[in-house]
Amino acid sequence: MPTTGPDATAALTALIARADALLARVEATFPPVAAEPEWKHVTAARWRKRSGRGWLQTVAHPHLIRGSDLVAVDAQKQIIDRNTRQFVAGAPANNVLLTGARGTGKSSLVKAMLAKYAAKGLRLIEVDKEDLTDLPDITDRLVGLPQRFIIFCDDLTFDAGEAGYKALKVMLDGSITSGALNVLIYATSNRRHLLPEYYIENLETKHVGEEVHPGESVEEKISLSERFGLWVSFYPFTQDDYLAAVRGWLAHFGVKPAGNARDDELRTRDALQWALQRGSRSGRVAWQFARDVAGAEATTSRRR
Repeated sequence: MPTTGPDATAALTALIARADALLARVEATFPPVAAEPEWKHVTAARWRKRSGRGWLQTVAHPHLIRGSDLVAVDAQKQIIDRNTRQFVAGAPANNVLLTGARGTGKSSLVKAMLAKYAAKGLRLIEVDKEDLTDLPDITDRLVGLPQRFIIFCDDLTFDAGEAGYKALKVMLDGSITSGALNVLIYATSNRRHLLPEYYIENLETKHVGEEVHPGESVEEKISLSERFGLWVSFYPFTQDDYLAAVRGWLAHFGVKPAGNARDDELRTRDALQWALQRGSRSGRVAWQFARDVAGAEATTSRRR
């Protein structure tokens, strides 16, 4: 290639053109730069990521649940509602870990808080476990905004050594920067300590006099859950709890009560059989049964 003269200039121009074309093709693979949600009108968003670029995606139709639709969790509702009310009012409030039996209303209770307090400035941002390393970037976007944000991490469990585990620990407590005053983390999990627990770890426990000292493996697992200011536990439903949830969801879907004792007995039997087939009595199973009944009734009425 000539180093000087018209030929060199032409070669350089061609090289630049090829580089520009290559960059254009690469940039085409990236998602467009999304505008930040209009938080004055938007109540919920998801953190999305592609090709290394993250953005907040507006949720046009959030799944809103009324707290009154959730049964057998009155004590848990009071704790979460009080903490959220403090947060919305600008008073001190805690990050929350909701743990326990599946299908008992952990995620639904968080959504119920959005339904109740969105008009007062509460906003919800859902972040997947794989994206927890982006928590600092997310909170940087929220600092100074007038709204109050709950970062929602649903069904959270980790394997030892995952990057998100460390990132969440630092976010909850341990960064050299002070936390954003308008951001809290609400996380749900079926595991109290968010990590799998093994019998062999109990063998690390030592007794010093009358004191019990857990081993390092156990301490490491406890250290994450301890960073949440509130632990709220959910328990398996009794049969009465489950049937109360069934009645509540049937009413929610507009299904009229059974007209007589026999029909009521048949519906109760069907609800219990539904739960038996799924191996669980829970609010989620009650909701699924009620949807099935409501759908069947609606279809039958259209055929008439």
